[in-house]
Amino acid sequence: REHQKSAIAHVLYGGNTLLAHEVGAGKTFEMVAASMEAKRLGLCQKSLFVVPNHLTEQWASEFLRLYPSANILVTTKKDFETHNRKKFCARIATGDYDAIIMGHSQFERIPISRERQERLLYEQIDEITEGIAEVQASGGERFTVKQLERTRKSLEARLEKLQAEGRKDDVVTFEQLGVDRLFVDEAHNYKNLFLYTKMRNVAGLSTSDAQKSSDMFAKCRYMDEITGNRGVIFATGTPVSNSMTELYTMQRYLQYERLQELNMTHFDCWASRFGETVTALELAPEGTGYRARTRFSKFFNLPELMNLFKEVADIKTADQLNLPTPEVEYHNIVAQPTEHQQEMVKALSERASLVHSGTVDPSQDNMLKITSDGRKLGLDQRIVNQMLPDEPGTKVNQCVDNIMQIWRDGKADKLTQLVFCDISTPQAKAPASKAAKTLDNPLLHALEGAVPLPEQEPVFTVYDDIRQKLIAQGMPADQIAFIHEANTEVRKKELFSKVRTGQVRVLLGSTAKMGAGTNVQDRLVALHDLDCPWRPGDVGRILRTFKIKKNVEVTDNGKIII
Repeated sequence: REHQKSAIAHVLYGGNTLLAHEVGAGKTFEMVAASMEAKRLGLCQKSLFVVPNHLTEQWASEFLRLYPSANILVTTKKDFETHNRKKFCARIATGDYDAIIMGHSQFERIPISRERQERLLYEQIDEITEGIAEVQASGGERFTVKQLERTRKSLEARLEKLQAEGRKDDVVTFEQLGVDRLFVDEAHNYKNLFLYTKMRNVAGLSTSDAQKSSDMFAKCRYMDEITGNRGVIFATGTPVSNSMTELYTMQRYLQYERLQELNMTHFDCWASRFGETVTALELAPEGTGYRARTRFSKFFNLPELMNLFKEVADIKTADQLNLPTPEVEYHNIVAQPTEHQQEMVKALSERASLVHSGTVDPSQDNMLKITSDGRKLGLDQRIVNQMLPDEPGTKVNQCVDNIMQIWRDGKADKLTQLVFCDISTPQAKAPASKAAKTLDNPLLHALEGAVPLPEQEPVFTVYDDIRQKLIAQGMPADQIAFIHEANTEVRKKELFSKVRTGQVRVLLGSTAKMGAGTNVQDRLVALHDLDCPWRPGDVGRILRTFKIKKNVEVTDNGKIII
């Protein structure tokens, strides 16, 4: 397609590139073709593709589909076991490969040289020291200075630990691999890059440092040095998913020297030119009142920001591409809460009030536990206590009725359906100690003895419940599958093939296992979301090209689509 050719040209003739294209736009082929064309033109010698762990083999087959004679090296789990890792890294360094394909977690296990790590830590410490001096000179708050000093201490501790470690000369470092092009698929997984700011009490500004993001940043800086800012290509359908700081993070990965030119490497300098904090009333998490909350949620100087961002970003949205995707009918099915659910929701609100007042020890109860219990309760009351009744109007029962109706209507064409559910997934039984913790859950005590508690950990799962109900209503068992049963790449490939041909007509799975890389859209006619996914990138498995039926349905059980 034309937009793919343009994206490849952007990679070849431009510098670092972000392929910010809509889901299903063909980013895989763009990256593969860009790497092979760059090698043909003598712009690079060895490309490294960093892809989600479960997609390495799928990437390899797509690569060979486009370039059947390419010489590629694909990593397996065994290659990165301790006794194999050195040998495998040596193969990368000494082999003449067109491309190496490895998983995100494997990429993180290739160390960057100790000298470079030290240099980067010194740079970060100097940056924070300057920030502290600025705050003190401008009469800033003592709290801000303390926060920055705490961050500096943690970096100094990391530096000391690095210097104390014995030198390991036999380890092949990232610099020694001979890689001169780095392609990163699903780059939004690296959005939690360290962030230093003097802003206080602003929601959405995470200053936590994810190790894998720091590692990626260090490797991107090295690639910039050896390629003159031309060697890093990121690809993601959601470059900005839930915080405006993610735009700044992407620019740091791909435009670091450009930000230095404009004196915007520090977040506060960038934010003062392009962003604004807005304070507004928000509904409190427990749902019983409102509170003022400040968020970094408004852009200004937008044309200038987009001109700067588009130096690296190749942005293509659905309305620009006009791909032959199906027309979608959205259904929002609202399930009314049962009496038990209403009782337990009141208990959640009371627990949240106690947590906010500071009268509860965080190890006993906290907002994370309350949120988790609320999600379980919102899906099905039997997840909390399997002795509670299975009432007819619940989300699960309404979902089963919808699946059966669509299954009957699509029998002639063997049309297929996906069911997404992230809670109550099939898993091995937990040990007794975990069962005891489960029974000590405060949410269970909300029933005040109205229902007897089970003596062992509940074995109820929504997945098994749906399967049993579908079989009871006449669907053959071999037409229903769980993604969790395909626990190897070979089994997953076989399962996806069955879904594409219509042998398996209902596939159940979680967002993590059935999200990115699940290309089974050939006969898909409906998608059911039982619980709300957290990120925008988790939606859209069905909105792909090449369908047998033009109209598809997306059912949102018990949720409001905003």
